[in-house]
Amino acid sequence: MRKIAVVYWSGTGNTEAMAAAVADGARSKGADVSLLTAAEFGADRVADFDAIAFGCPAMGSEVLEESEFEPMFSDCECKLGGKQIALFGSYGWGDGEWMRSWEETCEKDGALLVCDSVICNEAPDSDAVRQCQALGASLA
Repeated sequence: MRKIAVVYWSGTGNTEAMAAAVADGARSKGADVSLLTAAEFGADRVADFDAIAFGCPAMGSEVLEESEFEPMFSDCECKLGGKQIALFGSYGWGDGEWMRSWEETCEKDGALLVCDSVICNEAPDSDAVRQCQALGASLA
């Protein structure tokens, strides 16, 4: 059974809802899933999991949330080489630039993006929930 971490930060609940759908998708394929906030995760936990889904909304000028998520993720970057990961998050403006930049960072870190990232505008609709479930299933 694969161990999957779903690590997220959410200010409005949109990315949290996406994280729950990712976790559901991984569990549906038999994975042992830990649903964790950014404050509950760090580089010292990366090796404990076979794969990790990271979720963060776009903030400010299309960047990762800067007080909790970005510092946690930056700390983890040195451990992501060869690690299977997936990315997801919500946004309220822009065109997804934060996700494209984040994907580039992960590729430079040597992480293995196992599927297309999932983004949604504001609260996830039924299509976004299905995409999140599929993302979780791909990690399992």
